[in-house]
Amino acid sequence: MTRIFSGIKPTGHLTLGNYLGAVRQWAEVDQHRAESLFSIVDLHALTVDHDPGRVLRLSRQAATLLLAAGIDPERATVFVQSHVDEHARLSYLLECVATDGEMRRMIQYKEKSALERARGGSVRLSLLTYPVLMAADILAYGADQVPVGDDQVQHVELTRDLAVRFNQRYGHTFVVPRATYPKVAARVMDLQDPMSKMGKSGGAGAGIVYLLDEPDVVRKKILRAVTDSGSEVEYDRETKPGVSNLLEILASCEGGSPEGLSGVYETYGALKKDTADAVVEILRPLQEKHKELVADPAYVDEVLRRGAERAREMARPTVDTAYRAIGLLPPVSEVP
Repeated sequence: MTRIFSGIKPTGHLTLGNYLGAVRQWAEVDQHRAESLFSIVDLHALTVDHDPGRVLRLSRQAATLLLAAGIDPERATVFVQSHVDEHARLSYLLECVATDGEMRRMIQYKEKSALERARGGSVRLSLLTYPVLMAADILAYGADQVPVGDDQVQHVELTRDLAVRFNQRYGHTFVVPRATYPKVAARVMDLQDPMSKMGKSGGAGAGIVYLLDEPDVVRKKILRAVTDSGSEVEYDRETKPGVSNLLEILASCEGGSPEGLSGVYETYGALKKDTADAVVEILRPLQEKHKELVADPAYVDEVLRRGAERAREMARPTVDTAYRAIGLLPPVSEVP
């Protein structure tokens, strides 16, 4: 059976972009077609300066929202990355296979390190090496497929390269995964800056719709979204990024295509109103379920405990095999 792995970082409150670009796909499609693992990758949140208490809160909120979005813990494995030691164990082995040049070519490293230096801060070593930890997240489980947005494709390619290199040097150990992509809204953009991704940890709040925003807040943000010169409501990412972003959001909410909506609307105002209505309606059941889950923290705790246990059972044989293959002496208790 196909196995997929995907994770989400607790670096900010989850957004409409996270939902339309990833989480809804996980809940409605991926968990039904494959053996699925969905992880709150909290170790990745430590690559930049952070508030420990906030990471704790956001990790729990992210887990709760995954469940509220419809991910079924009886069907999929939901867990927190740091609860499974195999991620860190394998990451170091892969660092011994990766090269400095590969790490420094990563686009996200270049962008994030430049921002950190511009703020006068120092760049943590973990920011350079975290793509290797991401590779370990995937390879530990023998995942065949990795659902990603287009900004993560380079990391999946690195994962493939490391798997092939390790297999060639030390014997076949890892499945070589491939990236898969949602059909619509793979990359929802900021409503105030449609050239930038709607991200959890950056941008202005006015351009970001958070999954737990109240309906009136959602409407206000979408009605104030930046549009483009001219009056034609057409889908063209190059010349009309603002309108195209709204068309993609609306199409993703309604199950259509942004191209199919091109030319349907006569005014930007009408497009914004319908988009706001669609987003409010698609978030309503998620928000209601989230309230129920927040009132039952013991249930969420048990889901994460069982998820980590299952994940550990899946990952340990592969990671142990990698340790033996690379030449590390097994613990004495394991020696025949």
